[in-house]
Amino acid sequence: MSESPSRVVKGNMIGLAMPDIDVWSERVVTVLGQNPGPFTGPGTNTYLVGTSKRPILLDTGQGLPQYLPLLERALDEHRAAAEIERIVLTHAHGDHLGGCNQVCERFGTMPILKRPWPGMDAGLDELVTAIDHDAVIETEGATLRAIFTPGHAEDHLCYWLEEERAIFSGDVVLGAGTTVIPEHGGDLADYMDSLRRLLALEPEVIYPAHGPAIRGAGKKIREYIAHRELREAQIVGLLREGLSDVEQMVARMYADVPAFLHAAAGTSVRSHLKKLEREGRARRDGDDWMLVTDTPRA
Repeated sequence: MSESPSRVVKGNMIGLAMPDIDVWSERVVTVLGQNPGPFTGPGTNTYLVGTSKRPILLDTGQGLPQYLPLLERALDEHRAAAEIERIVLTHAHGDHLGGCNQVCERFGTMPILKRPWPGMDAGLDELVTAIDHDAVIETEGATLRAIFTPGHAEDHLCYWLEEERAIFSGDVVLGAGTTVIPEHGGDLADYMDSLRRLLALEPEVIYPAHGPAIRGAGKKIREYIAHRELREAQIVGLLREGLSDVEQMVARMYADVPAFLHAAAGTSVRSHLKKLEREGRARRDGDDWMLVTDTPRA
């Protein structure tokens, strides 16, 4: 009998390289946020969306000074432009909205569209134009529809690009590896629902916030769902064995990844455990977890 798989989605962001500026379609140009790292890969993808000389900027990176010259170059070389129509944000994590002030200082104050997250919008509250699920954002050559996709962040919006049957997925689906479900603002049950919501759209391509574009979008989303289902089964199995400590679970489940990633993996394991707790399948006593029942969900 073959050994059970340890993961469905393989690989990670470490060592991944991409061009600083790249053209992904006639209406999508990506500019890296210049913030490479083990969780961001080559950096946060920011996007010029639309075909006009005043495109939309989708996400802004974290505000590093070396980003702005690249944004200016991309506008000039690929849109013969020196203006941005507005900023559209996926969510309030710093590597996505941290560059808003920088961009507005260079190009002038402009609308910043996002789903508000009180206390997390980095002082942009007065500048934010609130949008929510099903909001439609139009620019020359592109129509975006917001899709509420919580789980990685409470305010997370993906954007459906109608002209290409494409999804700007933010941090819900990545171009390499899997998404961390953080303890602040993260919720695994919401995240699974968000993945299924994206899958139901039958997308053809995903433009993620980190890593390369994903062709065969439906296959990737199904892998993400299967990966989380496998992780849940692994956690239930470890609880059944009597393991009660998150660090011990991480050491078993993530033996194939570098140890410095284990702390982040622990946040996702705790998200799984909290989901099991809400379902009445696990309980905790201080820092220890234990299985309540093996009865499958209806």
